[in-house]
Amino acid sequence: LRIYTATYLEVSVWQCGGSVEVLPCSRIAHIERAHKPYTEDLTAHVRRNALRVAEVWMDEFKSHVYMAWNIPQEDSGIDIGDITERKALRKKLQCKTFRWYLVNIYSEMRMYTDTIAYGLLKNNLKSDLCLDQGPDTDNIPIMYICHGMTPQNVYYTSSQQFHVGVLSPTIDDDDNKCLVDVNSRPRLIECSYAKAKRMKLNWLFTQGGSIQNRKSKRCLELQENADNEFGVQLVLQKCSGQRWTITNIVNGPSL
Repeated sequence: LRIYTATYLEVSVWQCGGSVEVLPCSRIAHIERAHKPYTEDLTAHVRRNALRVAEVWMDEFKSHVYMAWNIPQEDSGIDIGDITERKALRKKLQCKTFRWYLVNIYSEMRMYTDTIAYGLLKNNLKSDLCLDQGPDTDNIPIMYICHGMTPQNVYYTSSQQFHVGVLSPTIDDDDNKCLVDVNSRPRLIECSYAKAKRMKLNWLFTQGGSIQNRKSKRCLELQENADNEFGVQLVLQKCSGQRWTITNIVNGPSL
């Protein structure tokens, strides 16, 4: 999820009444240093800083950062320190909202405010496997050993759609892929195309319950397959009571 990658400085400058100017005739160079005095694992520090920016500047859109890192919004386990002074400074400067920034400065950015659940999607029959987009060119979702990387990012929306894999950061990028019932087979189709063609892309889902297509009434389930690497495959069939869970629930509509 490459959403909201603007730096802390750029966002705060725009929201607090400043501007960023580009001088076309300027000459800028970056000299790469031979030795990089950084810690080998920057993930913890980057996540901490990203969450600090989100909590101070991004208002209701802070959920996008948590989704990007696949981190729960409650009890994230990451200590972001005291941000009281930063919030006070923003209030003192009478800075605009992050929604204003998206509408007026970065209008090409997509907003994912309709996401109500995100993370890894698991079935109770094989808790070590997660829904995975599989080879990107195949458009066939699979079950794979859980690793939590981009191909296993799943987002369930208030419009009852499952987005799987990377989310497009701007309106000009390739469209997101949605889980669709195509002739009784689970497939990943570009969401805008599936919606325009009135395909079966809406799913009834409750945490710890079934995933049932709203039109076909078929459920997404696991079926034994000895030829498969993990002994199971994804199918659409008459609901048998298999249960699915997703890692994180966004504050909002109950699942």
